[in-house]
Amino acid sequence: MNALLDPPGRPAPPLQVASWLGAGAPDSLAALRGRVVAIHAFQLLCPGCVHHGVPQAKRMREMFPERDLVVLGLHTVFEHHDAMGPAVLRAFLHENRIAFPVGIDQPKLFGSGDGTAQPV
Repeated sequence: MNALLDPPGRPAPPLQVASWLGAGAPDSLAALRGRVVAIHAFQLLCPGCVHHGVPQAKRMREMFPERDLVVLGLHTVFEHHDAMGPAVLRAFLHENRIAFPVGIDQPKLFGSGDGTAQPV
C-alpha cells in the first residue's frame, strides 16, 4: 500500500526499528497518535542527508516545542553495512548535537542460497 494514497486518518504502519538512540524514543507510532510527527530518514553516507536534511530536522526540533511537534530520525543503511554500525551513528549524533531520538532501521534480509542471510 502507498501511504500517500491511503485515505486520511488511516494509522501509519509501524516503524521497523532495530533499536533507538537518544532520549525520548516512542514505544510505537501508535503511542503518538493524534500528534504531529516529522520523521527524517537518512543515511550517514548520503551527502544531501547530512548537509541539508539533518540541519532541517534539527531546526524543526528547535523551532517547535515537543508538545507541538515530535521529531524522529530514522537511520537506514543501504550500503557499507559493516561500517555503518550503531557506534558510528552514536558518535555522529553526539558530534552534531542531535537532540531527537533516532531509530536504526531494521535491515531486510535476503537469502544467499547457502543458508545464510545478508542485508539488502
